[in-house]
Amino acid sequence: MFSSLTRPRALALSAVPVVALLAVVGFAPLPFVVAQPGGTADVLGDDRGKPIITVTGAPTRTTEGQLRMTTIVASGPSVDVGLDEVVDGWFRTDRAVLPRDAVYPPGKSDREVERHNTEDMEESQDDATRAALAYLDEDPAKVKVSLHLADVGGPSAGLLFALGIVDKLDGDGSGGDLTGGRTIAGTGTITPEGEVGPVGGVSLKTQAAKRDGATVFLVPEAECADAQAELPEGLRLIPVTTLERTVESLRALERGGKVPSC
Repeated sequence: MFSSLTRPRALALSAVPVVALLAVVGFAPLPFVVAQPGGTADVLGDDRGKPIITVTGAPTRTTEGQLRMTTIVASGPSVDVGLDEVVDGWFRTDRAVLPRDAVYPPGKSDREVERHNTEDMEESQDDATRAALAYLDEDPAKVKVSLHLADVGGPSAGLLFALGIVDKLDGDGSGGDLTGGRTIAGTGTITPEGEVGPVGGVSLKTQAAKRDGATVFLVPEAECADAQAELPEGLRLIPVTTLERTVESLRALERGGKVPSC
């Protein structure tokens, strides 16, 4: 049927389905989420007028410096992301385009995802408390820790919560602050045994950290390459694997000793 068509006309007709497909894709929602740097919070400070970390049953220290947990903000599981947003996100360093199923459990509503993230946050707070008290050899039956941070979900603040508890109870172990007076940011899950795990989105979290005044960023060792991808100038990366080694690295940083690097 196409034998009598000239080449230009045949090419023009064959392009019609392609143009139509692109037009459909341009208007159809795509299975992606767009993420960007979110807020940070100093776990040594207050949130809405209430201390983020409250310890009872043991004397605490007055701390200087900051330990800032970092977040990303992503479009919700029910939000339609168009082709224009995906293309824009690919070409911007302060945006990330991620498969929706890699960020949210498939088939979950916004409310279900929010509930899941809240449960993850609560579990990470319990794990951080257990890890910090075990590291300090404190009796959890006598020393109680309450953690309060509103409007943040997920497990990625575990490491920073644990460090905050250590700093409030023991500092650097020699009478000084674990931060050395610096603004230190970071991310990472933590187990009750003190092992630090990866979280994702670290290249966006480093940008949030630098924006909010951090000079040092604690990154799970497995995510060093991701953190280096869009590393802001003047932000020093320290890879971490356990709570104990993180504390050792911060002590070495203050003494001017050898500190691990990515």
